[in-house]
Amino acid sequence: MTPVEKSDAEIVCLVDDDPAVLKSIGRLLASDGFSVRPFNKPKQFLAHVQAHPVPLVVLDIWMKEMSGLEVQAQLSARSPDTRVIIITGRQDSTAKRTALHLGAIAFFTKPFDDNQFLSAVRGALATQQQGMSERAKIDKKSAEHRETTDPSREEQLSLLQTITMEVAAARDFSSATKSTSPSCPTWAMPSSSPTRRANS
Repeated sequence: MTPVEKSDAEIVCLVDDDPAVLKSIGRLLASDGFSVRPFNKPKQFLAHVQAHPVPLVVLDIWMKEMSGLEVQAQLSARSPDTRVIIITGRQDSTAKRTALHLGAIAFFTKPFDDNQFLSAVRGALATQQQGMSERAKIDKKSAEHRETTDPSREEQLSLLQTITMEVAAARDFSSATKSTSPSCPTWAMPSSSPTRRANS
């Protein structure tokens, strides 16, 4: 399979506004068999994410249009399964802590060791594919569980009909019981005045 024929799941996105860095890291990734989709504008990359799955992005921090940390924050909301590797030309412990806190799996300060970088890329793609596979299994089990436990529409209608009939029967029984029960006797109170005799 040629790089052009590779699926989105096998492509590494690279975001850096420095053309020289895009070219050099793109070559490094290609030398290890990866297909690269470069972006020199962070907003173009975010637009791409909206329409395509992105398993991995190599992201520079210091860019003019928007920082890599801003891109990472938006990416975590739009595509939480995407793995992120950060590259930067500055030593910045605060930026590193923030990037790792946002979920970056690796942080490299240029110049970095090529083999370590490529190893991180391979590991990121492997864990991303494993994560997607596990999620697919969970989704499948959830769907099967719903099919076996959730009542169908026909079952729901049948249950509703049964309940309605039982309620109607109980109401009829209650009405019949009331109509056949003996009436309470009426007790006549004795008159307090003496009874007059009829004139003979």
